[in-house]
Amino acid sequence: MCLAIAEVIKYEGDNSTFVWKHPKEDFNTNSQLIVHETQEAVFFLNGQPLDLFGSGRYTLETQNLPLLRRAINLPTGGQSAFHCEVYFVNKTEQMAIRWGTDSKVQYIEPTYGFPLSIGASGEMSLRAADSIRLLTKLVGTERDLSRDALVAYFRAFLMTKVKTYIAQTIKEQKTNIFEIDEQLLAFSEALQDKLAPDFSDYGVSLERFFVTTIVKPDGEAQYEKFKELHFRRYADIAEAKIRQQVGVIDQETEKQKTVIEAQGIAQKRSIEGYTYQQERSFDVAEKVAQNEGAGNFSSAGIGLGMMAGVGGAVGGVVGGAVDEALSAGRPSAPAALFCDNCGTQLSPGASFCDNCGAAVASSPRCAKCGFVFERPGNFCPKCGAKRGITP
Repeated sequence: MCLAIAEVIKYEGDNSTFVWKHPKEDFNTNSQLIVHETQEAVFFLNGQPLDLFGSGRYTLETQNLPLLRRAINLPTGGQSAFHCEVYFVNKTEQMAIRWGTDSKVQYIEPTYGFPLSIGASGEMSLRAADSIRLLTKLVGTERDLSRDALVAYFRAFLMTKVKTYIAQTIKEQKTNIFEIDEQLLAFSEALQDKLAPDFSDYGVSLERFFVTTIVKPDGEAQYEKFKELHFRRYADIAEAKIRQQVGVIDQETEKQKTVIEAQGIAQKRSIEGYTYQQERSFDVAEKVAQNEGAGNFSSAGIGLGMMAGVGGAVGGVVGGAVDEALSAGRPSAPAALFCDNCGTQLSPGASFCDNCGAAVASSPRCAKCGFVFERPGNFCPKCGAKRGITP
């Protein structure tokens, strides 16, 4: 019998293939097995996996195939043929695999509590994680397993599982339908965690899972009603925040204005050479001079001590103005009396002059013109008549 001898056994598929079966099935013990990086080779005998080889170059000898040596009795000392199958498993990550729900997902919206129907779609990436499990559960006697074929295998259970998990995740995370686009990353990660064990049962690793689109029931009356309610609510909150921020800005502006004005006044005082206390004294004096009720000024408890800080000529002028304003409101002191004979100022209540002994007149007036004397002297300052002499 002529044996079909394959001297070199290597992978001849493409990168989009998960599993590829070598077309030759009869090998001898000197055949060379080449396994590329990111690949594994599995030997089958009578439908049972015997050995698993990682990347590298191998010579098929009984020392390299201990399970095969136990399975069949190989003669020693020569080349012997054996019948087996070799499968190559591509371990690279297959990316950009599209998925999408085939029907709407029905659930109760957690925020507003109304029934809702949505659709979802996205991308995922898969990788062969357990070669023997993948071969025994999905490949069987098939010669290869392409990416499209693998997705087709998973489509039915994926559509059932993903719709259930979408509804569960929305409920668990209390995801508002009107804010779900903001949470797609967290939403995708939660779905990946739920789906990963289902893929792992078949020896496949769900490396990545992305929800890229949520199909909302735009146009439905109930959905639009709650949509308007939601955005009106948040518009009111946003408006309140804006008003608050504007109020804070106005307060800050007013504070800055006050500070600038105070700095300007301080600079003016410094240039003109007076202090805040002196400026307040100026203001008081001006108000006293303008106040018709200045007679009550002293009764308010305000005295001339406020003018103590005003110095120089300005202080004197202002102080005098205050004194004049205060005296204008006070009752006049009794006029001084003088002797009509000698002009000496008389003591209060005296009946005779304590200088010349003349009797005090009942009225300190000029006997000729009636002028009231206000200071001592010998003659009347109005008509020139000698004081104390009746014309």
